Amino acid sequence: MPPPRSRSTSRVPLRTPDPAPEPDPAPNPQPRRQKPLRLTQPLEDAAENEAEWLPPEGGYTTNLPVAYVSPWWRWGVRAVAGVLLLFILAVGWLTVTAPLSKSLEPPAPPSVTLLAADGTPIARRGANIGVPVDASQLPDHVRNAFVAIEDRRFFSHWGVDPRGVLRAAVHNATSDDGTQGGSTITQQLAKNAFLDSSRTMGRKFQEALIAFWLEAWLSKDEILSRYLSHVYFGDNAYGLTAAARHYFSTTPEKLTLSQATMLAGLVQAPSRLAPTGNLSGARERQKLVVASMVSAGFLTPGEGDAVKPAVLDTDRVRELPIGTYFADWVLPQARDRAGEIATEQTVRTTLDMRLQTAAETAVGRAALGGAQVALVAMHPDGSVVAMVGGRDYRESQFNRVTMARRQPGSTFKLFVYLAALRSGMTPDSTIADEPVTIGDWSPENSDGRYLGDISLRRAFARSSNVAAARLTQKVGPRAVIRAARDLGISTDIPNEASIALGTANVSLLELTAAYAAISSGEAPVRPRGLPAEENNDWWLAQDRSSALGRRELGGMRSLLAAVVNGGTGSRAALSIDTYGKTGTTQDNRDVWFIGYAGDLVVGVWVGNDDNSASDRLRSSLPAGIWRDFMVSALRIAPRPAAPKPQVVDAASEDSEALENGVTFDIPEIGLEGEVSGRGINLRFGPDGELIPLPLPTPPAESDDRDRRREPPEIEQRGPVRGM
Repeated sequence: MPPPRSRSTSRVPLRTPDPAPEPDPAPNPQPRRQKPLRLTQPLEDAAENEAEWLPPEGGYTTNLPVAYVSPWWRWGVRAVAGVLLLFILAVGWLTVTAPLSKSLEPPAPPSVTLLAADGTPIARRGANIGVPVDASQLPDHVRNAFVAIEDRRFFSHWGVDPRGVLRAAVHNATSDDGTQGGSTITQQLAKNAFLDSSRTMGRKFQEALIAFWLEAWLSKDEILSRYLSHVYFGDNAYGLTAAARHYFSTTPEKLTLSQATMLAGLVQAPSRLAPTGNLSGARERQKLVVASMVSAGFLTPGEGDAVKPAVLDTDRVRELPIGTYFADWVLPQARDRAGEIATEQTVRTTLDMRLQTAAETAVGRAALGGAQVALVAMHPDGSVVAMVGGRDYRESQFNRVTMARRQPGSTFKLFVYLAALRSGMTPDSTIADEPVTIGDWSPENSDGRYLGDISLRRAFARSSNVAAARLTQKVGPRAVIRAARDLGISTDIPNEASIALGTANVSLLELTAAYAAISSGEAPVRPRGLPAEENNDWWLAQDRSSALGRRELGGMRSLLAAVVNGGTGSRAALSIDTYGKTGTTQDNRDVWFIGYAGDLVVGVWVGNDDNSASDRLRSSLPAGIWRDFMVSALRIAPRPAAPKPQVVDAASEDSEALENGVTFDIPEIGLEGEVSGRGINLRFGPDGELIPLPLPTPPAESDDRDRRREPPEIEQRGPVRGM
């Protein structure tokens, strides 16, 4: 019985079974041959050794195949294919990580110059990046100055200078006189445009590879142009154009040999050698650049000796402040508006320089006594026109308009009374001005006086704490919170009755914007520092405002007017219709006045950064700052023309109806009229009630000063009874 056929894949032929008996063949038959298996041996070799592959009849063969060895040239083809594959992978990596267009991008965030509403530059933030230069259009002495000191064989190497690398290595190994770099201009461009500043072998390899890549695709002039356009020269100046303008008030095409050699010397250590702070060091480096130009043959020894030290000319370059309170706040909005930018951009803002000056003046004149202050002014649509975030930006960059969160005190009652009006009440509705206990909380009026049932108008004007607490209890804290949210307050507000007295922290900016909603009649008002953008796709618009109810709006305006016309905010009275609200927190930690007149809504806060108590702060202080600013901003008379009498109690949360805190009990004698002069300005009502009026501000004219010396006069308007 023949053995079974082997399943091996080796090249040993299998034994064929014995052929079956056949009839006698025909004359001259052709011998039948066994077809060999298909093997991996070359055909020509198989043909030569075909007989060896035929097994002997009736048995097994012992002729095993010999291992095949490829010719040497096949290994060469494989090596070339591997190199090509690596090249393709390298090109793909460079295309992704080092696109040529990236070498045109600035290496630092571009600067944004902020403009006031009238186009006046107010601040610059970011790098001072000049426009790109064309190296082929520069004078020869400018090009040669940089080539001589940075890369003398720039026009002959292919991106990496082996001689320069060897020279730097030998110097660094044998000398203690500092380290030298062997990077070419092309390598520096590769590092600045594509890589970080780490000093690792991997980064150096990437730098060399990208340098070869740049040399293969860019001309020498293009490489030099991109290098000079973005190299750093110190003082936040990036690029030759910015450096020439900053240090010499000129353009790259007009640089003298002396100026060009100084700028070329700054590249090695721009922060340390900036001539505005280290002129002697910059001039010493300039001498080295001149010597390099002579050594490289760009200058003759005589021309080198004739080069004089560069003289700075920065007088004509007006330096803008890097930051102000307003600039710090509006810059993120400006960058969002500008988008991804590659050169310096200018962004127009809503700031009004005249109003900003008026705000700084009003704050500067106030007797703060060591306290901090903040003021923000905006139009009813939310466009901010003035901002003072503290006494001095140089001492503290903390913006108390936008960043501070403080308790608003009675200014928060705006939302309490708005919720009450929404519930159906009116300014003439009555509320009990009597002590009340809500849970474990028993609020008190700061002056200790309780008047019984009084109108909402009178309660709001005298800033009754118990009346606000009763209203919050009546409408519910959730209704008050909803009113605050509708007017744009976003900070956390606890769901408890004590919010009636302003226990939730808010920012001055948001609180002022809430009062702007009452002025504009729409809510919420979003404060902004940039002009409104045109948006034709109305369905994409966000933060759309909705109109406030006419009844609620009219009621709130009536309440705010009562505060100024005889209430706690009489210090802020103007000669035009004025609306506002005072606020004082516990222990006089914060004092506020927020109101509007004309087309301006202004908020003022005064307090201590450490939230400490003060026995000197009264809400009459921010009200006075508010009035001084508004008089200047609106260009109106400082004293009221004919204030409307209001039947309002003179008591207040901090006895600020009279600056000395004194109140009077007047017997009913039927005297009706006004008393003014010598620091007194009072009105007697027909029922004997004493109504304090704002003190007039002394006019500038001399005749008015003389009139102040006259004795008080009493204007009698009714019969005198009981005398």
